[in-house]
Amino acid sequence: MYMSLRNKSILLIILILAVDQTLKIIIKTHMVIGQEYSVIGNWFRIHFLENNGMAFGLEWGGRVGKAALSIFRMIAIAGICWYLVGIIKKKAHPGLILSVSVIVAGAIGNLIDSAFYGMIFSESWHTPAVMFPEGGGYSSFLHGRVVDMLYFPLIDTHWPEWSPIRPNETFVFFRPVFNIADASITTGVLVILFFQKKFLGETK
Repeated sequence: MYMSLRNKSILLIILILAVDQTLKIIIKTHMVIGQEYSVIGNWFRIHFLENNGMAFGLEWGGRVGKAALSIFRMIAIAGICWYLVGIIKKKAHPGLILSVSVIVAGAIGNLIDSAFYGMIFSESWHTPAVMFPEGGGYSSFLHGRVVDMLYFPLIDTHWPEWSPIRPNETFVFFRPVFNIADASITTGVLVILFFQKKFLGETK
């Protein structure tokens, strides 16, 4: 049965959101912050962290800044969705439409955490979080923390003694801990960058 690009876009967004949120809820309700499990040796681990701000744990402006960041995310998602609807109507290259769909899904996935997780989960510091706890969650609307768990320390070693940079200190590559939503956004952006001539050449 033929599926239109519009329906493929919607289905892709729903699938990514389902996987992203399911994994986050499982991690949040079964692990405490800082806990980790080895998946494949030492180079792929599930390591539970919560990100209170922007990418790589950056923060700005306390609670007011946190709310402003969440509102900015909403505006950005609305803009990207408007663009997505436009390129679907223009019948742009399928690769561009699906890449933007992946970015939309990732952005919505992290917005859900930021907007709602503070209201629906208890803290995860000493015991796994409880969903819809009595007395309310750990924070308010727009003040939730984004759940991260994917950790790929492909190289975990030390700088040599003779190194002019951080001698004898730990060197880890790849250090960031991220989630499915982050990976979706990054993948969508990279695909567009790599194939922009092919994609945008067919999009007026």
